[in-house]
Amino acid sequence: MQNQIYARWNKIVAALILTGTLVANAQATPLRFQSGAKPVPLLELYTSEGCSSCPAAEAWLGRLKDSPGLWRDFSPIALHVHYWDSPSWRDHWSAPEYTERQRSYAEAWHAANIYTPCFVLQGKEWSDWVLHRSVPATTGEDIGVLAVNSTNALLWQATFVPVKPADRRYEIHAALLAGGLDSEVRGGENEGRRLHHEFVVLDLIQIGMGDHRGVAHGKFILDPRRFPNEKTLAMTVWVTVAGEMTPLQSTGGWLTPPVPQ
Repeated sequence: MQNQIYARWNKIVAALILTGTLVANAQATPLRFQSGAKPVPLLELYTSEGCSSCPAAEAWLGRLKDSPGLWRDFSPIALHVHYWDSPSWRDHWSAPEYTERQRSYAEAWHAANIYTPCFVLQGKEWSDWVLHRSVPATTGEDIGVLAVNSTNALLWQATFVPVKPADRRYEIHAALLAGGLDSEVRGGENEGRRLHHEFVVLDLIQIGMGDHRGVAHGKFILDPRRFPNEKTLAMTVWVTVAGEMTPLQSTGGWLTPPVPQ
């Protein structure tokens, strides 16, 4: 696994140097994001530019970028599914893997269908978002501390220290996010509309973690090549039991600060 990580890293570094974007995206000072011991819920939005009811959900999610609880009380991501794509309009940020992730949730819930917009809060379907100004307060017992750090915003080290060490393996998940994205839709249900997006997933990573004396360790690499020049970049990270989808703990933060609108 270690060799695979560094092979990916070498390819990314070579590509970024060739395109002149490595310096632009790397941070001059070390970055560290860390949760508390109480669970910080992962908030997922499954959305699409081809869905006429999605802009309202995305606007609700977008307002959370100014919330004082961002990454302290909740960690957001917006995954653009591909099943609304059509010959008349393809969502620029959609990917089949995001659709498959939503399908996996639906199977776990024994749901017959998947739909957009769909919010998932800490692994559970959350349908009353429209009644809330923000994400419901964190509840539950202390679970453990998740921390990630990097010296260049690309190669990251992660640790998870569970409150109650157990004989089980963990996986680290990381999502590279972009904000301040605008799109002129020229087809589909939103034809003629200008849509704005925040917390859009550009890269989604899942890596197994090793264990040393009850502390889980892992390394991962963010690949910012797809949108290297966006105004706002962020990252959300969460940990799960290996082979399971329900997040145990999450954290995250800005890689490049949001630009005032």
